[in-house]
Amino acid sequence: MTPMKIPMSSPDLTAADRQAVMDVLNTPVLSLGPKVLAFEQAFAAYTGAKHAIAVNSGTAGLHLCVRAAGVGAGDLVLTTPFSFVASTNALLFENAVPVFVDVDPKTGNIDTEQAADAVNNIQKYLPRKLDARPSAWKALLPVDVFGQPAPMDKINAIARQQGLKVIEDSCEALGASWQGRAAGRWGDYGVFAFYPNKQMTTGEGGMIVTDDDEAAAFMRALRNQGRAPGDTWLSHTYLGYNYRLDEMSAALGITQLQRLEEMLQKREQVAAWYAQRLAPLSGLELPTVLPQTTRMSWFVYVIRLSPHINRASFAARLEERGVPVRPYFLPIHLQPYMVERFGYRPGDYPVTEDLGARGLALPFSGVMTEAQVEYVCQALAETLESA
Repeated sequence: MTPMKIPMSSPDLTAADRQAVMDVLNTPVLSLGPKVLAFEQAFAAYTGAKHAIAVNSGTAGLHLCVRAAGVGAGDLVLTTPFSFVASTNALLFENAVPVFVDVDPKTGNIDTEQAADAVNNIQKYLPRKLDARPSAWKALLPVDVFGQPAPMDKINAIARQQGLKVIEDSCEALGASWQGRAAGRWGDYGVFAFYPNKQMTTGEGGMIVTDDDEAAAFMRALRNQGRAPGDTWLSHTYLGYNYRLDEMSAALGITQLQRLEEMLQKREQVAAWYAQRLAPLSGLELPTVLPQTTRMSWFVYVIRLSPHINRASFAARLEERGVPVRPYFLPIHLQPYMVERFGYRPGDYPVTEDLGARGLALPFSGVMTEAQVEYVCQALAETLESA
């Protein structure tokens, strides 16, 4: 096998994308200009949302949704530990209490049976250590893991029963749908992210979608240092943040969004190449796409190694062949700051910990060639033979 060096991920950029950014740089308006508004309007049209609010990261978007949902100190928010840390950090920023339930072993998305039990039996699910007495349930924050929507019909049913807000973390799932309804459009608020390895990119950036007029106005004010409509320069109604998206990023977002369907199809093709070549191999599990997922939006391609395989040494051998791989995810509850703050221990969320211990993200992007996929799969096959 002729050696190759495979990138872990690569953004899908064109000359038109680069020109859009250069066009902005040739103007004096680099922030608070027309491109952000145009990007928001295009994104709202794409998702069918009444409002789209551009921000400088998915994390910022989640934080603003937490504020809009009225989540404050001691409030309880149901979420999962199998995610990128931002979904939990956005709650901690407001000193809320993230209450974890475990996840489905096939998808890594929230276990809705545990979620329903948790909202009715909170004492079973509270962390061991709490700085202050918890107040009451305020919201649910499900995560659409790896581009597959969470079971949002069941999540919404739980939320309606309890009168809770739903913040849908769709940062990994732009373009996906569950039972025919788009990811990010199930909850009161949905959040998307545009980091370079996402389905589309603005470099850094994110977008909130909602149909709530009042919440949208509030979040627009918060992203701009709390400056509300009617406020004059240096006048600020709310405690806010600098969560604005710049004009260059918005210009890139506009051109990327115009090509989104093409980019999603290219990622689907890469995932299909992987599935075809890896299916015959023993010693690993491939991603599971549920029947209710009417469209999977491939963010990453994560396999799971059999328990007997040492993942660290397996990954090292792949790296020697020019194939980078990454663990996905490290459980949030076992992050050092979470252990210190809440007293979590190994064994608290066994499914999350198992998926975290065996998951391995393969090189993946919409610009991967079939020859690159073939090389990765050959390297995997040969490494598995000696594992």
